[in-house]
Amino acid sequence: MRRRPGSLLAAYVAAAALAAILLALVWTLTPWQPLPDATIEPAPVQRYFTPEQVARSEAFHDAIKWPSWLALAVGIAVPVVIGFTPLGRRLAAAVRGRANRWPVQVTAITTIVLVAQSLATLPLRAWGHAVSTSYGLSTQSWAGWLADAGKSLAVAVVLTALALVLLVGFARRFPATWFAPAGLAAAGLVVVSSFAYPVVFEPLFSRFTPLHERNSALQTRLLALAARDHVEVTEVLVADASRRTTAVNAYVSGFGASKRIVVYDTLLASAAADEVALVVAHELGHAAEDDVLVGTLQGAVGAAFGATGLFLLLRRPAVRRLAGTDDAGNPAVVPVVLALVTVGSFLSLPLQNTVSRHVEARADVHALDLTRDLPTFIAAQQRLSVTNLTHLEPNDVLAFWFTTHPAPLDRIGLAEQWQRRYDGPP
Repeated sequence: MRRRPGSLLAAYVAAAALAAILLALVWTLTPWQPLPDATIEPAPVQRYFTPEQVARSEAFHDAIKWPSWLALAVGIAVPVVIGFTPLGRRLAAAVRGRANRWPVQVTAITTIVLVAQSLATLPLRAWGHAVSTSYGLSTQSWAGWLADAGKSLAVAVVLTALALVLLVGFARRFPATWFAPAGLAAAGLVVVSSFAYPVVFEPLFSRFTPLHERNSALQTRLLALAARDHVEVTEVLVADASRRTTAVNAYVSGFGASKRIVVYDTLLASAAADEVALVVAHELGHAAEDDVLVGTLQGAVGAAFGATGLFLLLRRPAVRRLAGTDDAGNPAVVPVVLALVTVGSFLSLPLQNTVSRHVEARADVHALDLTRDLPTFIAAQQRLSVTNLTHLEPNDVLAFWFTTHPAPLDRIGLAEQWQRRYDGPP
């Protein structure tokens, strides 16, 4: 395949620039010290949780770790084995023998790999669902669980196939410089998906009803809390989480006119109004700091960097041999691209989750500043941890790699430091 001189250098320059921009965004926009000049120590577990609660948490995570770890391993192994062995070339050849148009070929190969991945992990995910059900965390029937699994797979296939059709299409149209339009398209897909999520994807998995139909006084209180926080919220909705889980939660989703507070019906059923307001205050912290918008921006730059990285990797002789072609416009590259994206996504988890934990800690501080209610904050953390069966004393390495939120004892320790700073000893 002919390439203009300098295209490889331009790709390296673009990758370096995007990496620098991404690191700059992460460094400058991450709240590395959610409570400035404070040293955060985990709170003693025995002060806030009973031995029975600790034992139940440990028992659940001992039981769930095997299906979770095996599902993760198999989920990575399937695209890697297909993409990095002759299986990928055979799959591409078989599809090309049955479909003439390259977009159909790309979509078919993508679908086959993702369906194979989903089917391979399905027994392990079912095992995990059974464990969650046995501990009372999941309330979903097997039919509902399978329906959600099917919806998730369908969404993944549509979005992934769209991204790969664009990538292969740009490689066919701009063989020497496809990293540029592919990077822009990848960034654009992240932005569009983020904005579309509340109105397109959330309704696929949950039904929403206005809070005022259940508790108009609480809605008035939550809207007043948002107004005091200078966060414009159009409505407060209740999600029917109880048909899936006993877990409790709330969140703020959407942008601009679509911004709304969403409360799990499980939280309304089990928590006092003060606790509901405290949980919502945490979520308002994300909205007040534009965390979703910042995350979308960082994700867009990361996606553009990933597309440029794929351009450079697909130029490597070893990767070309795996794909059986040196032409990124050939649908035969799809299995290799899926394998590379799977590995890259796994390796990027520590950075993503480290940022997420600091953002969540800042939202905790925001909730305390907004409500000035330490006892309710701690009560809410206890309820969330016990009801959601959060791991109370997780392994440090696993928490670093996989957890998106600070551990419960870290969150309570942060609250204790907040109390000492503003109101004296807790």
